[in-house]
Amino acid sequence: MAPFDWQFPYPSQRMPTLARNVVATSQPLAAQAGLSMLQKGGTAVDAALAAAITLTVVEPTSNGIGSDAFCILWDGKKLHGLNASGRSPAAWSLERFKGLSAMPTRGWDSITVPGAVSAWVALSDRYGKLPFADLFEPAIRYATDGYLVSPTIARLWAKQGPGLRDVPGFAEHFMPNGRAPAAGEKFVAPAHAKALQRIAQTKGEAFYRGELAEKMVTHSRRHGGAFSLDDFATHTADWVDTLALDYRGQTLHEIPPNGQGIAAQMALGILEGFDVSALPVDCADSLHLQMEAMKLAFADLYEYVADRATMRISSAQLLDKEYLRSRARLIDMKKAKNPGHGVPGRGGTVYLTAADASGMMVSYIQSNYQGFGSGIVVDGISMQNRAYSFVLRADHANVVAPRKRPFNTIIPAFVTQHSQPMMSFGLMGGSMQAQGHAQVMVRLADYRQNPQAAADAPRWRLDQGLRVNVEPGVAGDVLGELKHRGHDVVVADRWATNFGRAQLIYRMDDGYFAASERRTDGQAVGF
Repeated sequence: MAPFDWQFPYPSQRMPTLARNVVATSQPLAAQAGLSMLQKGGTAVDAALAAAITLTVVEPTSNGIGSDAFCILWDGKKLHGLNASGRSPAAWSLERFKGLSAMPTRGWDSITVPGAVSAWVALSDRYGKLPFADLFEPAIRYATDGYLVSPTIARLWAKQGPGLRDVPGFAEHFMPNGRAPAAGEKFVAPAHAKALQRIAQTKGEAFYRGELAEKMVTHSRRHGGAFSLDDFATHTADWVDTLALDYRGQTLHEIPPNGQGIAAQMALGILEGFDVSALPVDCADSLHLQMEAMKLAFADLYEYVADRATMRISSAQLLDKEYLRSRARLIDMKKAKNPGHGVPGRGGTVYLTAADASGMMVSYIQSNYQGFGSGIVVDGISMQNRAYSFVLRADHANVVAPRKRPFNTIIPAFVTQHSQPMMSFGLMGGSMQAQGHAQVMVRLADYRQNPQAAADAPRWRLDQGLRVNVEPGVAGDVLGELKHRGHDVVVADRWATNFGRAQLIYRMDDGYFAASERRTDGQAVGF
């Protein structure tokens, strides 16, 4: 029998999952792994971690054991943030990259110390109920026994794999039979399983101070990298307070820099001065206003945001209400602009969310950055390429330097109302994440759309200059008006352009949760 045509030409509509215990991820096997932990009596954190660990196996095109991670969680009484992004090697300096116009995208010089494993340990220690090793059981089973590759993952694998074939370790691990696995084909990852087993057995010690760290450092030295055992041993994941911005009675929480979440908050702060709700949803005025606000936010983001310890402009300065009002005055409702940064007053990613009947809610994200990341694979450990986000401009806050976190695109989000949890959510897709956070908030707060509708609605994504990619579904006359105002509008295929997947969990008044998921292989499950 001939194989299926794994194309999906027709739009579909999903309904939210309503339950007291829920998990929503971008891959069904990972969602089910998380749900199994809830059924064993675990917390939402146990569920989120089991899902995250499983995602390293079943969605390798976006994340791996060598990813970075961030988390925002409501523990039942209070909100907490966790920054588990990694730092550069102590031996790095700007001089190391002399002569380059940008940081490398592949190989050991694109890697910072991976932080995801430290996130798993920190979250489990503080908020988990189940034994740490239990969280690894589904992932180890899929890596050992194999799983059938899903259509979306197969498409991404085939697109990314050939370009990484010659990166050390990649083809051996990710291209069995010399190619990417096809949709519906079984994939087995024994080296990945062994690495997970050691992490589970040692509660992460093997990864940062044991044999896995030694293997990564040896591989780095063999292939021109600069990592030392001390770089891994000194890594820490940091608990942080979230940044909060009130918008129309709802409060959007983001992890402070080095992440880009502050850009969504800046855009909303700029929009605060406009009566967006008086404009019809998805009309040209509304979309133009949102796009221009986001451009202004991005101009400041890329100039000022870096490792929190090296920023010369603080988050408070960027979120200052008067400063954002001054930025809002730059918007011309009749003309698209390509703005520069302001001067404030001195003063390939996976997302998942889980909630349980006790009231705990988890917003979690981990990523290799550009698809498979650096392409480097060490005994099943696929390494991110987060160092690519450093800049090589000596006077920039985000300039490459030793033991420094680079600017990071991955951002979990959380919404509260009257100091109570309302929604955990997030999406994927590089710079789309901050844009998507702002677009979802506008739909919730200004247009009172439900979370599933806010996730499913056609999105726009800013590109270079005045170019903006728009998903199918926006009316033709609206597109024409946006073009008239100077936007270089391109209606882009939702599969060819990364408009960001999404998962959302909304807390109902009676303690139930509504879990939603957008246009992926993913799944929201509960009981």
